[in-house]
Amino acid sequence: MTTPADLPLEFGDPADLERLRAGFRAWLAGHPLPERLPDEPLPLFLHRWHRLLHSGGWVGLDVPEEYGGRGLTALHQVAVSDELGARGAPGVPRIGYLAHALLEFASEEQRRRLLPRMLAGDDVWCQGFSEPGAGSDLAGMSTYAERLDDGHYSVRGQKLWTSYAQYSGYCLLLARTDRAAPPHSSLTAFVLPLDRPGVTVRPLRAANGDDEFCELFLDGVRLADSERIGAEGDGWALAMTTVSYERNALDTGHLSKYGLLVERLRRTARERGGELPDGLRSEIGRCFVDYEVLLAHARRRIAERRAGQAAGPETSIDKLLMTRAEQRLYRTALQVFPDELHGPGGEVFAEFLYSRAASVYGGTSQIQRNIIAKRVLRLTDGAD
Repeated sequence: MTTPADLPLEFGDPADLERLRAGFRAWLAGHPLPERLPDEPLPLFLHRWHRLLHSGGWVGLDVPEEYGGRGLTALHQVAVSDELGARGAPGVPRIGYLAHALLEFASEEQRRRLLPRMLAGDDVWCQGFSEPGAGSDLAGMSTYAERLDDGHYSVRGQKLWTSYAQYSGYCLLLARTDRAAPPHSSLTAFVLPLDRPGVTVRPLRAANGDDEFCELFLDGVRLADSERIGAEGDGWALAMTTVSYERNALDTGHLSKYGLLVERLRRTARERGGELPDGLRSEIGRCFVDYEVLLAHARRRIAERRAGQAAGPETSIDKLLMTRAEQRLYRTALQVFPDELHGPGGEVFAEFLYSRAASVYGGTSQIQRNIIAKRVLRLTDGAD
């Protein structure tokens, strides 16, 4: 029987990564996952876990020390995420893509002020990119930040799908600052304190019962020039940096979690043999193939990081593959374990419901295919 200890992924880790893994395993042995309190909202439970991980130095490993990290590499953070996923534990808080955006675009003063508190969990952040009429097509957003004569901006508009905004203190916000400029060069990023007058947060109840996603209404919200990230017009480049890290296959905490369920399905197929229909056994095989393909792409991204390459448009391939793998995996699990999982209380049932959003969040699958065609394969529409 495969156990979590068998599942951490191997990427040809150098000795220092193996030492890090060993140190993290020892730390985990002395710091077990805290119990979720009765009626405790999931974000608050995960925040307690975030603070505990940070206390051991396991958050922001690839962030320079002067900004609150450990000055290691993305591979070290991958190794920690992988160990957590292999144990079925919640992962490292998913703030890495926001941290990388700040590292690249924020001023030195902003990096020193914002990043240590973000990594420690002293400040909780969310991301305000998508809108009702501009989800994957961010360039079409209508939220507008009007520059005032007193060095401030007045922001009006609406954001949608803002994850856990009701539990957050800050939002990395995108808004248009020049209505006359081309769409991709008129977006600007801001740090938005969510307690600012004019901000309204409205949670949305999802099919799985969670209220993760929120609407964000901005009615004349004043933001200072010092709360702008980068220059006016840098928003599109910042957004692409953010989503490239969000979409890539290096989130091996998810891959290890997938691996646990894939192995359970394979074991069931061996034990129950002829009880399962041929088509279902084939689907289990496809789940295994999907998982192995994701591992291959994770190894490729590891090699790119080792060579010093930043995340790029190729991560759209990873996003498509992860969407297909996740949705097939949980759909198949529901068929194999209907008595155990086919109900509102089943963990995999909840994961199945959440997996339906995978083809939307982080950019729809259609958008990912367009990015691959234009920016990876360099295809044209024939107009030239």
